[in-house]
Amino acid sequence: MGVDSLLTVVLKKHPSYRNRIELLQGTLDLLILQTLRWGPRHGYGISQAIRTESGERLQVDTGSLYPALHRLERQGWIAAEWRQSEKKQRTRVYRLTARGRKQLASERSRWEELSDAIAGILRVRRTDET
Repeated sequence: MGVDSLLTVVLKKHPSYRNRIELLQGTLDLLILQTLRWGPRHGYGISQAIRTESGERLQVDTGSLYPALHRLERQGWIAAEWRQSEKKQRTRVYRLTARGRKQLASERSRWEELSDAIAGILRVRRTDET
């Protein structure tokens, strides 16, 4: 997971306005792992959970989601199996592994440290600010 690797997530501020932002690759990994903590899901279900739980503000492009799922599977943080959907279609369902739960705890801790540090900087009021 390289910090200089970027992915695109769509930030939706208003229904008719979309502002693309770049996030570090690890951020998507964290979102996927957290989503799978709530239970097994197929790729579209993961994407929808991220969208729904972010209050419709985040949308993960499939071009970012599926490579991330494959990478997380190779690292042993998630496992996947083929299942038959309610509509009798084959679908790949992903679940969090024990290693993935440990990684999620680690990633959440790092995220909290980073967001606390950024919040601290944003709270500072300097005398030279206008």
